[in-house]
Amino acid sequence: MKFKLFILTVLVGSLYTSCKSTGSSNMAHTDHSSDTYDSTFQVAAQEFADLKVLRYQVPGFNQLPLNQKLLAYYLSQAALSGRDIIYDQFSRNGLTIRKTIEAIYSTYTGDKTTDDWKKFEVYCGRVWFSNGNHHHYGKQKFFPEISTEYFDQLVKSSDAKKLPLASGEDVNSFLARIKPILFDPKIEPKLVDLSPNIDNVKASSVNFYQDVNQQDVENFYSKFDSKGHAPMWGLNSQLVKKNGKVEERVWKLGGMYSPAIEKIIYWLEKAVTVAENPQQKKTLELLIQYYKTGDLHTFDDYSIAWINDTSSRVDAVNGFIEVYEDPIGRKATFESVVSIKDLEATKRIAAIAKEAQWFEDHSPLMPEHKKKNVKGIIAKAITVVMEAGATAPSGPIGINLPNNEWIRKEHGSKSVSLSNIIHSYNVDGATSGMLDEFGVNDEVKARIKKYGNLTSDLHTDMHEAIGHASGQINPGVETTDKTLKNYASTLEEARADLVALYYMIDQKLVDIGVLPNVDAGKAEYDSYMMNGLMTQLVRIEPGHDLEEAHMRNRQLVAKWAYEKGKADNVVEFVKKNGKTYVRINDYNKLRELFGQLLREIQRVKSEGDYEAGKNLVENYGVKVDPVLHKEVLDRYKKLNIKPYKGFIQPRYVPVMDGDKIIDVKVEYPDNFFAQMLEYGEKYSFLPLNN
Repeated sequence: MKFKLFILTVLVGSLYTSCKSTGSSNMAHTDHSSDTYDSTFQVAAQEFADLKVLRYQVPGFNQLPLNQKLLAYYLSQAALSGRDIIYDQFSRNGLTIRKTIEAIYSTYTGDKTTDDWKKFEVYCGRVWFSNGNHHHYGKQKFFPEISTEYFDQLVKSSDAKKLPLASGEDVNSFLARIKPILFDPKIEPKLVDLSPNIDNVKASSVNFYQDVNQQDVENFYSKFDSKGHAPMWGLNSQLVKKNGKVEERVWKLGGMYSPAIEKIIYWLEKAVTVAENPQQKKTLELLIQYYKTGDLHTFDDYSIAWINDTSSRVDAVNGFIEVYEDPIGRKATFESVVSIKDLEATKRIAAIAKEAQWFEDHSPLMPEHKKKNVKGIIAKAITVVMEAGATAPSGPIGINLPNNEWIRKEHGSKSVSLSNIIHSYNVDGATSGMLDEFGVNDEVKARIKKYGNLTSDLHTDMHEAIGHASGQINPGVETTDKTLKNYASTLEEARADLVALYYMIDQKLVDIGVLPNVDAGKAEYDSYMMNGLMTQLVRIEPGHDLEEAHMRNRQLVAKWAYEKGKADNVVEFVKKNGKTYVRINDYNKLRELFGQLLREIQRVKSEGDYEAGKNLVENYGVKVDPVLHKEVLDRYKKLNIKPYKGFIQPRYVPVMDGDKIIDVKVEYPDNFFAQMLEYGEKYSFLPLNN
């Protein structure tokens, strides 16, 4: 699972100052940024629409030996080679849209100083940021804020040879085809529609299914055994109906997405030649075999080998991994994160993972839902080298994989915190003004300023290292993608959040040296409740419900605790000078409430109780108070900050001596639009109709 707590970092975590708390020799308080980061590095790059594009540094890369630099470079090329796939997965029109804006942006011969051009430029940025024309977080379709007549002018004044024309198609015919795709609100209105009591497959625009309905999908996969050591069936395929028969188009060499997968394999095979050790070599070879065959049993073998590679400095996630964008939680988007181990920051998350069994034993779960033997959680902090696919431009700050539950139970998992991504968020958010605007009082503000970065990092670490690893499904209950369906992702993220929140003010964290005192943990309670009940609302438009799984999970947790604690006034909304604030009156009782909800959500997951899970999400995680929403938006607008952030990726340049690479240099581009055009030239491998 990817932990998108980066939203907290942006909206509430960015309330924190850029300096971590100081004092004792506790490893959690040490800020090594002066040793590893260039303090003069410009993190902020560009802003447009509701987006801000940042940059991140890769400290430690230049000190790697050549073979590890080569390994990171080859894995980064493999990551970028899959870029086309995510555009096609998000929409059958995705590549056509992207290639159209690339052609116009790079070849238009008209005036590029007009307001209309600037509006078109913003649209280009939004498409590149979202990997398509649906908002990367809200999932609704967005549109060019220009007239169709001006769009005609743009196309006709651009190089027709660069346009994605169909065979025998002229520019006028192309315009007739492309304009409804861009401008018609009835065409693919929503990327993922999780509304209850509808056909979620038919209502969603994501390109995992063609000419099938939800019942077709459920019937098709009901034939597959999902118990025991079963793979996550359907993870790497599109489901289509041809001549009345439902079948899979598998994403593999020789199958769907083959041209891009061929390039991924090419770079992975180069990576094998510089693998750090035999285990890493075995892991990469299994990944290559999986891409060649599409066999999900091989993917499980690869996942187990990847877990067991604990000594490599360079690592990568690469493949069809997360199912957030599938309305019924089965099919995965392409993603890759290439990284090097952050040796110092790893100490904190490793200290938490080492005590995983203690946390499990002392959790509020029903005894039958606790794991008796928590298997090998490999926890580390990483320095990101490259992100691609579903993790770029906007990506996570924590990852816990693999997702297959039987592998996690029997072999364990890897839990990582993305330290340099977090660093950039913290640096950029240091002066956002959010804390002054939404912090309820001086005591809360001071605590967040002192401990906020630390407790946000701890939340990420615990969410990944012990949250996703906690609990077990009852014998005989099928996997949660089958039992909890469109609510599975939200409930899993809520469960992992609740594990972190339950222990955030526990003496155990002080005893193991990752928290200076119990009161420091209250900073995360303040931030989480503020965000879950109020500030995350800046990310959605008026009148819209919450759609994204992580947003739903946070509101579910915060609103449930608020409602259930009303009798004791545990949490309340207070008014000051006409403004609404969230105030926690009893932190210990709030912790008890978090424990009660954790116990119930684990029961829902363990027993496969769909109706109870649905009721939790729909009653607490979806609907928005329109009056409060308007107030939050009005207050936020005055701060003049962007609610969504993502990243320009570093560039890795081989230094050649003849035909031999003698070094790899890292560069830090500062123009998002230029990078998108560069990627369009270098990493476009898929035909328009896959």
